[in-house]
Amino acid sequence: MSIAFDEMNGAGNTVRPAYEELARWLAEIPSDGLEFRRQEAELLFRRIGITFAVYGDTAAQERLIPFDVVPRIIAAAEWTVLERGLRQRVQAINMFLRDIYHDREILRAGLIPKELIYQNPVFRPEMNGLRIPHDVYVHIAGIDVVRTGPECFFVLEDNARTPSGVSYMLENREIMMRLFPDLFARHRVAPVERYPEELLATLASVATRSASTEPTVALLTPGVYNSAFYEHSFLADKLGIELVEGRDLIVRNEEVFMRTTEGLKRVDVLYRRVDDDYLDPLTFRPDSALGVPGLMAAYTAGNITLANAVGTGIADDKAIYSYMPDIVRFYLGEEPILKNVPTWRCREPDDLAYVLDHLKDLVVKEVHGSGGYGMLIGPASTRAQIEAFRDRLTHAPETFIAQPTLALSTCPTSTATGLAPRHVDLRPFVLTGRESVTVVPGGLTRVALQEGSLVVNSSQGGGTKDTWILHDSV
Repeated sequence: MSIAFDEMNGAGNTVRPAYEELARWLAEIPSDGLEFRRQEAELLFRRIGITFAVYGDTAAQERLIPFDVVPRIIAAAEWTVLERGLRQRVQAINMFLRDIYHDREILRAGLIPKELIYQNPVFRPEMNGLRIPHDVYVHIAGIDVVRTGPECFFVLEDNARTPSGVSYMLENREIMMRLFPDLFARHRVAPVERYPEELLATLASVATRSASTEPTVALLTPGVYNSAFYEHSFLADKLGIELVEGRDLIVRNEEVFMRTTEGLKRVDVLYRRVDDDYLDPLTFRPDSALGVPGLMAAYTAGNITLANAVGTGIADDKAIYSYMPDIVRFYLGEEPILKNVPTWRCREPDDLAYVLDHLKDLVVKEVHGSGGYGMLIGPASTRAQIEAFRDRLTHAPETFIAQPTLALSTCPTSTATGLAPRHVDLRPFVLTGRESVTVVPGGLTRVALQEGSLVVNSSQGGGTKDTWILHDSV
């Protein structure tokens, strides 16, 4: 693996322009200043109650996501390229999803093997031929981006089902503004605070009822035991909408209503944070107690909008990810602005042979995996772990892809021994509505807090940073 790009100091150990003011500020503050404010930030997060549940961890089922007080800074020109690439990619994803559930031109063209769609467990036949309001399948997208050089950005994965983390982006900014008003005063930072109103406008714009009627939007949560429940309640509060569980909703005459103290109230748009399998026990898993019986009938009748649409998980599939450059070219007739990480499809014999011969150098991922689970990081694994993974690959190669071990860029991070570089990625959020696409200026920067670690997921011990986009005018 090559040497990681230092986003603050660059390759020549000279502070890059976007970080110059931060470098001056860091040189001025007392040696214990960052640690003091880190402790203050942790206290604020505890008071607010920002937690993240970790499944399977009985010792600490709910924990704080560690927050680093040194911001990540991205110059305006760099963000302009990222924003263009994100818009392009999400547009192509929406066109791809419409196509595979309707005309399937990309399959007839032979660009994607049919079995990757039809035999995919997250492909939803129930969506075949179903008209979606304004052809928007992915209303909220979280696209994970990594950086390896000054102008080298790569998409690591697409999150088109129920992308999480935006609440931490918003809370990180609020905490930073409270703790570092002097540092903010020295920068022109693009705001992220408008995200809730932009999200609400996006959701309202795709309602199926007449524009003369103000649509009712609600957020469907699996409940308090879900790992992201804090975010669900946070967003419902910020949007000024009802937070509901499946038991709070009822379907009558193919319309969805929520129970209120004043009686039943029709719901037009459901921002659902419940996976497809659990949405409707009459259509999907009959044992689900999280969903709403009859919800799919109302959806099929065009009486409610679900955000994101049912069946979007096919775009999250890491095997499909490997075809994204072709998908962009096919639907838009353009070259991808943001490139993919080079990917070997283990379902293909030649790729599998290469991966098996180079396991110690590669990152191997389950095509349906998430959260950093079920993956192998070859350079950081023992011989026994590599051999165990080799056995899994040999028996079910179609369930894995492999990628090179990228030298993710680093940002200065506050540690127990002072500032030190730590690897980071970025999850920007893209909102697609009836007539507009909004890219939040920044996103959630995740940081691998352990020295040398490349795993940034909060479920694997990673933390977060505030992301500052410097604009000439804000």
